[in-house]
Amino acid sequence: QVQLVESGGGLVQPGGSLRLSCAASESIFNIYGIAWYRQTPGKEREWVGTITRSGTINYSGVMEGRITISRDDGANAVFLQMNNLKPEDTAVYYCNAAMGGQSFWGQGTQVTVSS
Repeated sequence: QVQLVESGGGLVQPGGSLRLSCAASESIFNIYGIAWYRQTPGKEREWVGTITRSGTINYSGVMEGRITISRDDGANAVFLQMNNLKPEDTAVYYCNAAMGGQSFWGQGTQVTVSS
């Protein structure tokens, strides 16, 4: 079982940036992939992007090239850099780990984009 803790959310003005962190209790190399999702009230959780154990990164396109996923292997952490944020990016952002055929979620971090 892997535990995930997201951080870095908050209130930001439109056009601003935030960097979210996802700290894993396991070595990233034991985890097949870590993904970022987001969810707004009344909507399904949507996939934002994934970084695999091998370092392959895929983005869903929901944030139109305004994001970068990276990782710090030594810190067992994955990051989501978000730029040029828009009000419609307001959501709870979650990280998800796929390991051993199971899926694990963090508690989420709230991102609010508002002037």
